[in-house]
Amino acid sequence: MMPIGPLMIEHRLIERMIRLLRQQLEKVGGQKKADPVFIDMAVDFIRNYADRCHHGKEEDILFRDLAKKGLSDEHRTIMDELLDEHVRARKATESLLEAKERYLEGNPDALRDIVDAITWLVNFYPIHIQKEDRQFFMPVMGYFTKQEQDAMLQEFYEFDRNLIHSTYRSIIERTEKSTTA
Repeated sequence: MMPIGPLMIEHRLIERMIRLLRQQLEKVGGQKKADPVFIDMAVDFIRNYADRCHHGKEEDILFRDLAKKGLSDEHRTIMDELLDEHVRARKATESLLEAKERYLEGNPDALRDIVDAITWLVNFYPIHIQKEDRQFFMPVMGYFTKQEQDAMLQEFYEFDRNLIHSTYRSIIERTEKSTTA
């Protein structure tokens, strides 16, 4: 399997979350109220799966290795755009979480901010994923030998293995701190 296989598989799960966010957006618009539990779940998914896991592999492994290659101007430009888009997605996710907190506090502008943040995310991710799938992932694999691709794939698997341990260690540590405070 080429190293981009896992990244493209991850895209399919992210797309499913985006469909759920789009459904939530319709509910919020129709009912004029937000579902804070759903928002927490969506933010957790985007932060941990889409960003830490998926974007983490792209940034920490694929882009790192590509930076060592003599990329064409087109591929370097796309890689820089993707990095910038990851930063903007993080900010939108943080905005969604902050809006949810203000919503719970009764802030009358918070619902509009929730709608704006979700709208941004559901508009952003399909375009971002399409760019990676169609314009970037396949063409840049040509910069790597079969051995380099195999090593990258192994590093992706190791990244995932370490991430799951890091994630749940963090959950336990936060819980322990909150129960002793």
